[in-house]
Amino acid sequence: MRAMGKVAWALLALGVAFAVGCGARHSDKEVYYLVATNVNLPYWQTAAAGFKAAAAQYKVTAKVAGPDTYDAKAELAELRSAVAAKPAGILISVADASALQAGIDEAVAAGIPVITMDSDAAASKRLYFIGTNNLEAGRLGGKRVVEKLGGKGNVVFFTLNGQPNTDERLKGFKDAFAGHPDIKIVDVFDIKGDARNAFDKAQQDLALTGPNKIDAFVCLEASSGKTVADAVKRAGGRELVAFDVDQDTLDAIKAGTIDATIAQKPFTMGYVGLKALDEVFHAPPAQLNKDYSVDAFAPYPVFVDTGTSLVDQSNVDVYIASAAAQAK
Repeated sequence: MRAMGKVAWALLALGVAFAVGCGARHSDKEVYYLVATNVNLPYWQTAAAGFKAAAAQYKVTAKVAGPDTYDAKAELAELRSAVAAKPAGILISVADASALQAGIDEAVAAGIPVITMDSDAAASKRLYFIGTNNLEAGRLGGKRVVEKLGGKGNVVFFTLNGQPNTDERLKGFKDAFAGHPDIKIVDVFDIKGDARNAFDKAQQDLALTGPNKIDAFVCLEASSGKTVADAVKRAGGRELVAFDVDQDTLDAIKAGTIDATIAQKPFTMGYVGLKALDEVFHAPPAQLNKDYSVDAFAPYPVFVDTGTSLVDQSNVDVYIASAAAQAK
């Protein structure tokens, strides 16, 4: 019996030691950064909420940095400030790959793991990308426009030039239009990070008549959906496809001003991103700056697809309810 008792106490001690060891894995001294392109947008506030939710679970520290307008140079400065703080890892959305690649490579050279989210810099030293399959998201939206226009009409796009995700979405739309020569892309308008530019442009285009009449607008990023919807509402009906599911966009779908939007999962990107960085920090690779995309035995994926879906009046209530539940 004494022998059994000793075994029991030994197992209990081992269990306590294991539990303490597991608890010691994380510390609030571990700091992870999310560097966003525009921290004022609801989209990035949702991503930050996911990032912070994962940090709370792991009992580590999450910090969110980034400009409060779309500004690639300002984002680069925020990234370099984060690198100077020597965090455990950085999750970043890339406003402009050409502007931010150097900063990402500097972080990796300093021994800081970097994972991209939402918008990638594929040629950089980042480990991998978490986010939307933007090419397929564009194709999904393109099929909707083709359906709503009956294969014929003039289309204007609102975008952010140089941002990899919007470039890929535009290509997806073009793929969907390829078999429909009577659908014409009249303009691809760079809003330059200011949704007011989208409103002004939409108002101008809505005044066009005859063969120049614009039949559909497509917003390839989150901020312009509401402003273009406001312009369309004032001028009369046009087809409008947006991106993302902020409350204003969902309300406009419910009201019938926006036909549909492509839903992404920024909360999931932030949540999965922090957990991925934590894993890299605690089990670092032999080479942080290796190109694992060409390694058949790599410990990391090339791309984690967080998923997309099309939201219209048939399912918008589900998304409204989900947002309300999250807000509680």
